[in-house]
Amino acid sequence: MNNINVVSLAGIAVNSILMGITYVRFLTVHPLRMGWYMFFTTLFLVTAIILIAVKFNGWGIVGASVLAILGFLAGYIWMTKRLLAREDPRPIPALTRKKDDTGLGHTAVIYFTHGEPETYDPIGWINQFNEFDEQKIPFVPLVARPFFIYSLRRSYLNVGRSEHRRTHLRMVKALENEIRKSGDTTTRFYISFLDDNPRPDAAFIHALNEGASRIVVAEIFVSDSNHTLEGKRLIEEVGAHDFGVPVIYTGPMYDSEIMHSMFVERVHAHMNGADKSKVGILLVGHGQPDEWDREFATETEHELLFRNKILDRFEEAGFARENLSLAWMEFKEPKPAPKIEEFTANGVEKIFYFSAAISADALHSQWDVPHLISKARNPRNIPIINLGAWNDDPIAIQAIREKVYAAMQR
Repeated sequence: MNNINVVSLAGIAVNSILMGITYVRFLTVHPLRMGWYMFFTTLFLVTAIILIAVKFNGWGIVGASVLAILGFLAGYIWMTKRLLAREDPRPIPALTRKKDDTGLGHTAVIYFTHGEPETYDPIGWINQFNEFDEQKIPFVPLVARPFFIYSLRRSYLNVGRSEHRRTHLRMVKALENEIRKSGDTTTRFYISFLDDNPRPDAAFIHALNEGASRIVVAEIFVSDSNHTLEGKRLIEEVGAHDFGVPVIYTGPMYDSEIMHSMFVERVHAHMNGADKSKVGILLVGHGQPDEWDREFATETEHELLFRNKILDRFEEAGFARENLSLAWMEFKEPKPAPKIEEFTANGVEKIFYFSAAISADALHSQWDVPHLISKARNPRNIPIINLGAWNDDPIAIQAIREKVYAAMQR
């Protein structure tokens, strides 16, 4: 092999590695920067093609092409691993409370929920990938993870921004107002998110530093799951027992009869005189892979129990059972579109659907579930009405308040 070919092969290898790196960056960076990385990925691709076409012929083209593919994969995998090694930038305050400090006598409520950044930031999913890898739970192969994050970014581009954070801020304020109405003027409230700022351990430290003598963690989730377990782990690592501060968890919302009733009341408010026997109700759950069910069985169990209790409420309220159904957003069947088509075939005249497992409007309820619903064939153009996530519905706030009160009694 002559010196020209050696130099050309080296150029192809370096060029292809850089192409793999910039392609991962294109898939995962902030939308304002993705254009530059697409430009450089294209530039490296064109350069590799030109080098192979000009400098090689016959079997040399095959060999150089294989080298280019291997170089691309090396750069792609290296950049993917570097992406997944990104540190969580969310700040954790210093714990300044002394261990012999018994506190100021008040209760702190840590409002803890899933969380979703208002604008695109993949750190929540990066943390989730790493958590599952540590626990040896299979979820999305390494090479596919940049595409998973790309899909997340595309959802943000479709909706503009997530309303999740703003809605939960309204919800925790509404919860505080409800508890103040009962005459409680001392309980303090702190919001926290698993995948947004502040984290539950940060909020917990804040409550300790401000002298809380008892802490209630309000778990604004449908089910016990890896999410609630991770929140508990972060909180317990702070070491509240060192201060003699009792920590009480409310438990998730799946068994709240008040929350079950909210769905029925919301449909009633949007009926506009429709015949109940001609109304379809679809409760769309989140869903998780079957592999996760072996580790976190309660997530699926609680989500099913929650939604079936709601369907029972609808039947008791006079809706036809054959027009009440469940669907899953991802990982499980059935999906929403076939269920919508079943309703239309049954002769319904109006359909309501909920993102039943979503506590506050997020990408799932703003885009993913409506997009899945839009795939249904609807030849009679029956109205299909999105009643969204729980949000700051007064009944939802009442349900959360009752969970908090019950925890305080414990």
